[in-house]
Amino acid sequence: MAEFVGVQQVQLIDRSDEIRGIGLQTGLTLLISDGISGECFPSVALACAAEKGKVVYNTKGYYSETCEVDGDVRINGDVRINGAALTVSLVPTSTSWSEHREWRIRPYSRKTMPDVKMVTVTQLQDKAAAPACTVAYSVPAVLFALGGLTGNFWHDFTDVLVPLFIASWRYAGEVQFLITNMRPWYPVAYKTILQGLSKYDVVDLDDDEHVRCFPHVTVGIHQHRDLSIIPEWSPAGGRLAMPDFTRFLREVFALPRDAPASLVRERGRRPRLLLIRRGHSRRFMNEQEILRAAEAARFEAVAMDLRRGVTVGEQARAVNSFDALLGVHGAGLTNSAFLPPGAVLIQVVPYGKMDVIATLEFGEPAKEMGLRYLDYSVTAEESTLLEMLGPEHPAIKDPDAVHRSGWDKMTEFYLDKQSVRVDIARFAPTLAQALDYLRQQSTNKQ
Repeated sequence: MAEFVGVQQVQLIDRSDEIRGIGLQTGLTLLISDGISGECFPSVALACAAEKGKVVYNTKGYYSETCEVDGDVRINGDVRINGAALTVSLVPTSTSWSEHREWRIRPYSRKTMPDVKMVTVTQLQDKAAAPACTVAYSVPAVLFALGGLTGNFWHDFTDVLVPLFIASWRYAGEVQFLITNMRPWYPVAYKTILQGLSKYDVVDLDDDEHVRCFPHVTVGIHQHRDLSIIPEWSPAGGRLAMPDFTRFLREVFALPRDAPASLVRERGRRPRLLLIRRGHSRRFMNEQEILRAAEAARFEAVAMDLRRGVTVGEQARAVNSFDALLGVHGAGLTNSAFLPPGAVLIQVVPYGKMDVIATLEFGEPAKEMGLRYLDYSVTAEESTLLEMLGPEHPAIKDPDAVHRSGWDKMTEFYLDKQSVRVDIARFAPTLAQALDYLRQQSTNKQ
């Protein structure tokens, strides 16, 4: 007999804007309806399904592919039996459908990750072929993979947590998370965030012997851009944006500050600046000089290594107490998501024509979060590479050639081997501009 889980049925309200203007990168025909009235929305390469059950295959954007499966959906997660893949089956509402269709989805947000198990989504032709349910749910599910690039703080957010927020926020906690390629540390490290999105314990599909049945399943999670949300691509329930995600983080971690310190109301107060200390590459070689320069610019400046022995919650609370965040390009700048809106992020961009990457990964996301953003590009004279390699080395003389040689060479020189010694006189105007931004913020709040 099937066990019944999740007694509260989720009511999806007003999905009329869910599928509009989807631009496709492939010639696939998708089966789309609004899920309530049966009305279908015409768009490029879209076709309507007459049946109640449907599969919506989405390849929108550069990174991800997902399937929305609606109807009688059955998930067999026993990969020991299936061998190579998980299966998600859509059962026909009548005795049979006219055709059998399959989609193969890599449920990690970067569809090119080779170490992530594929999921086979099948529209069964015959109802009799459906596996029997052993666990039945009345709530929808989101099936996604870990592995990939998780373990890096930036990728943990960009590849998983932001896409998962996009996929699940509409359900107000009434959603079941199904995880493949499980990394046991991940649900522990991000327990607070996962519990903020779902009221139910996650299910590890890697060792699951059940056939789990749902009214709706999202297979895969959709990365819009790096650490970003494109409001027009939000699923049913409204136009999400990055301020919604950062507001959610402040709620689940009970972060007290939703604005930086007021320099108008509290005259004489120094705003707090946090310098992120790195323990390996891309270190500040003259950290103490930088801190003194920040103090001279009228900041209260502190350096921290947020990687060691600190939970994500402790990290979030520490960062939220600051008004400005300073760091060399790297995963630590992901902590900007915990800053109060209106705070300042200062990204020090390593030598080697890294400006575009730095802007895409942190500059644009910071602006979308409602932060003020500044960058400071390191010169060859400020990079340890000059002393290490000499002025005639291609990494110094011709960064474009290094970039043309591929990602691995670029990473080797400009990310893995480089640290920086900031020219304090050259950096001082950036600190002054950060303070000016905070003063403007205080004046605008009056």
